[in-house]
Amino acid sequence: MKELISDINIENYDYELPEERIAQYPLAQRDQSKLLICKEKKISENIFSSIENYLPENSLLIFNDTKVIHARLHFKKETGSEIEIFCLEPVMPSTDHQIALSAKSGVIWKCMVGNNKKWKQGKLTLKEKDIVLTAEKIEQSNETFLIKFEWQPADLSFASIIETIGKIPLPPYISRQANDSDNLRYQTVFAHYEGSVAAPTAGLHFTEKIFSSLHNKNIKTSFITLHVGAGTFKPVSSSQISEHQMHTETFSVSKKIIEEILSHPDKIIAVGTTSVRTLESLYYVGINLVHKKENAFTIEQWNPYQSDYTGIPVNDALHAIINYCNKNKTDVIHGSTRIIIIPGFQYKIVNEIITNFHQPRSTLLLLVSAFIGTYWKNVYDYALNNNFRFLSYGDVCYFKP
Repeated sequence: MKELISDINIENYDYELPEERIAQYPLAQRDQSKLLICKEKKISENIFSSIENYLPENSLLIFNDTKVIHARLHFKKETGSEIEIFCLEPVMPSTDHQIALSAKSGVIWKCMVGNNKKWKQGKLTLKEKDIVLTAEKIEQSNETFLIKFEWQPADLSFASIIETIGKIPLPPYISRQANDSDNLRYQTVFAHYEGSVAAPTAGLHFTEKIFSSLHNKNIKTSFITLHVGAGTFKPVSSSQISEHQMHTETFSVSKKIIEEILSHPDKIIAVGTTSVRTLESLYYVGINLVHKKENAFTIEQWNPYQSDYTGIPVNDALHAIINYCNKNKTDVIHGSTRIIIIPGFQYKIVNEIITNFHQPRSTLLLLVSAFIGTYWKNVYDYALNNNFRFLSYGDVCYFKP
């Protein structure tokens, strides 16, 4: 493992991305994005609305049905200074997003604070649309803070509060303020479980019409949930990947989906890198259960590259999860993952990937390289030379090795 990781220099995963190629707005129609098809190292292109023509019949598409919350809150001090609080993840009354978002007044969240130097002490107050929201610093840890929120009317949930007065958190490379249209377009049409601070952007291209066409071709669709954290935008700043610290993201997967994966051997298509990371994490959850390890549902960054996480067939690992569900009379497993997928990673579950174009020097670009090898450079050169739009609101790739 050490030799594999130390050999990866992030400079080899850099490319020049002109600012004008970063999509600042979505297209008028979701499914009219350009589609780059990379199949067996041959590149072609079409419009995304034709995606069903490239997918194998009887395959299983797996989506991330997380929903982006209005995580940005803008407070103004009496001096006129603006303080932005960016809600990252809940701490109290629960770390479970659904419980925390449904909680009434008096919650604590881990947050980033913009213009923090202007907020020395005391509470901040935001009054808008018959809501009074206060924020109080509890403690600081490196670049993040624990913030306690209280509000009136106190019978409203925190989800209702931020939905009403918060802003959708557009990525840092979109150089504009969020507007009302982003509330709709920076969500997938199938978004369901609130908790993300970034959209699973490969899913943004799908429409109800496309889902119908997939169904007509006997292509099955299923949904997992991984709440995307702000760390997804964090570039690799160290020269060696071994020095990079991955962020933690929580996921939920039903027993039914595990069974569907087992019944679709070699035909699993992950929509988006968040789906990839969740699905591949399942194998290591299964190994933890087979070996009766503590914290079986917590997958650490380097687990896939450690010797005690090899040698167990994929089916055995997945059956271990099903057995756990049956024994504990539960239909859903919940876990967290810091998995990092880099060249040399052995994909266990995912056979094909649909994904957007990713930032230079990012762990997501490393994930793509782990899937198609150094041919990613050919793909990205083609996209740059043929007017593809990049990143969250940009165009999309379909990879089949």
